Formats: sequence, C-alpha cells, structure tokens
Amino acid sequence: MADDTASVAPSSEIPQVPTALTAAPGYQVRRLYQAYLAVWVRAVDPTLTGPQFAVLTAVDAAPGRDQRSMASAVALDTSTMADVARRLENRGLIVRRTAAEDGRRKLLYLTEEGERTLRDANDRARALDERLLEPYDAEQRADLMHLLTSMADHWEGLARES
Repeated sequence: MADDTASVAPSSEIPQVPTALTAAPGYQVRRLYQAYLAVWVRAVDPTLTGPQFAVLTAVDAAPGRDQRSMASAVALDTSTMADVARRLENRGLIVRRTAAEDGRRKLLYLTEEGERTLRDANDRARALDERLLEPYDAEQRADLMHLLTSMADHWEGLARES
C-alpha cells in the first residue's frame, strides 16, 4: 500500500497565529521589536545597533558621566552596558577614562568619530521615526508615545519587583 503522506507537499502558507498570542501584549511588543530591528539595519546603520546608538546619544547629552549611570539612562543592565561600551571604544567612537576619585568608575566621552557617527545615524534614525509613525497624525503620535512610555514604565516596575 502506498504512503499517502509522501505525496502531500508541505504547506508554504504561514500558519495562522493563535488568538492566545495575538491577544498577549508581550507578543505584540516582540513583533514590533523584531520589525524595528529589521528596518533599523536597512534604514539607519547595519553595524551600529540600537543600544550602541542609545549609548552614543546619552554620552553626547552628558559627557563624562559614569558607565553605570549611563546604563540606567539607556535601559541596559550593567554587564550589557560594559560590553556595549567596550565595543564602541574598540571602534574608536568613545573613550572610557578612569575617574580620579574612584578607579572602578569609567567615565564616557565621545570621540570626534563618535560625534560624526552619531550625527549621521541620528539623521537617519529621525527619518525612520517619521516612517514608523507615518500612519498617525500629531495627536495620535502623542497618545501613542504616552501609552508606550506608560507601558514601559509599568513593565520596568514589574521587573524590579521580581
């Protein structure tokens, strides 16, 4: 007797996402983040990651601040921040200087190349922001940003409680 399953071609259709997932905020946030990463690489910079861009932006806004406070400012844990800072330093985009009063603290500064890289990436990142929010008018954008910020604040609070 012939095996009927051998003649059935695998479906090329994408399976329907279960309602249990589409109704979950974490699933939707994950979808957003995955899509954001994909467009970031194409539209902003294929070698400068979002966290690296955030660190450059924070260092530009507050040069000479220590690595630990910068980590908090850009929502990175301290070990991830150390890795990001080391990578940026290796690329010549920042310098880390030891604090005179505490040899364990590393103070961060942009290099000229870091300033140039940030300026170029920032222009593309703002253009990407515009594309991402294109379907929404100014009031909807403000509402959306308020909701996203509120959600992030709430979820960070939950994470601290764990």
